[in-house]
Amino acid sequence: MGVLMSKKQQVERVQKCSAVVSAFQAGIKERPAPAKQAEGEVEEGKDPAKPSANPEEKNTEEAEQEETDSTAGPSTSQQASAPARDECKVNQEAWSRLRDGKGVEPEDLDKSHQLTPPAFVRPKREADDDQPVEVDLEKKEQPPSDEMCDVCEVWTADDLYPCRICTRVFHDGCLRELGYLRAEALQEMRDTAHTVTGWSCYYCDNLNLLLTEEEMYSLMETFKQCKIIPESCLVSDELLQYRHFASKQQFDKDLTDEQEEEVLAQFAALDPEKKGHIEWSDFLYFESLAVLRKLRTENSLVRLLTGKEREKARSVFLGLALDKDGVITRAECRQAQQSWFQKLNKDSQSCNVSISHVGPICESSPASSGSERSKTDESRPVTWADFLRESAIYILAARPNSSAMHIRLPL
Repeated sequence: MGVLMSKKQQVERVQKCSAVVSAFQAGIKERPAPAKQAEGEVEEGKDPAKPSANPEEKNTEEAEQEETDSTAGPSTSQQASAPARDECKVNQEAWSRLRDGKGVEPEDLDKSHQLTPPAFVRPKREADDDQPVEVDLEKKEQPPSDEMCDVCEVWTADDLYPCRICTRVFHDGCLRELGYLRAEALQEMRDTAHTVTGWSCYYCDNLNLLLTEEEMYSLMETFKQCKIIPESCLVSDELLQYRHFASKQQFDKDLTDEQEEEVLAQFAALDPEKKGHIEWSDFLYFESLAVLRKLRTENSLVRLLTGKEREKARSVFLGLALDKDGVITRAECRQAQQSWFQKLNKDSQSCNVSISHVGPICESSPASSGSERSKTDESRPVTWADFLRESAIYILAARPNSSAMHIRLPL
């Protein structure tokens, strides 16, 4: 999970540094003016009877003029290569932001009045990450939201907007100044933060921040080999090409026709608004979840859940386990896994419709080989510990505010 390394003290320090830099830049701009004025005064104070310039000074001035002309000469060729250099610089900056877990364009942060964006630190795996986690079913967790804005550390009562995943709260003005939320996202936050649906802050919304540096490096290498450009949208052909490459690398064979249809179903799930392309963030979150499912154990994924997420899972399980001695059936477990995505039904669509767009998710998914599932498996008891382990990946996948489905599909 990304953490904020700088709060009020860093903001004040950066603001002071910004003031010093601004004063320094202003001084540089004003420096040539006094120099020219001084030259004029010297020329006016010269004796008319004396020669206007020393021969050596003349030679020096002529040499300087020639140098100026020569430097201005190759400007055409330099201008021709400028676009290539600019494009290379943009790509390098994009890769750097991807590595550091940031997704904001530089121009969006280039504001003199803007607050300092937070610094993210990728998590590290602990020695006991894969050990079972004991979460008491009877002990309720109701972590209260913070009292002060996470950015400015100021309390203003009703003007604070809470995150539904963690305990942080924010001012809409602070988020606007940070540059991490655009106008539409800010309005969505105002509309949903105080509702049952809720809103995820920029820490919790970004699933990519759950990856360690080693996991992120592996993912970036795959992107580079597939010529995936960070922060760019992908069309269906590009996603198919990427999946073909991944299949070739992992299994040394191309995708079958059936697998290509499943990839197109994934594309549709990541493009719920039918724009004809998938956003970079949705693609990145999808691939980040794939890395988590591949490299992490279920116990490790449970450790990523916050207190609010565990409490929601607890309330769902208790609602299904009425008069059943603390266990539920496999069918009820699948029903609960679907419930994490109810927030996505903006057009009054059912959860089953959203899941069906995605295709098979796992062996216990309602979309995978339902006719082959026996009645014995349907009624198999599921304990609270099993429920939490199996549901962790779905709970994490439901974190983003986007309406896209970010579940990794086995091909």
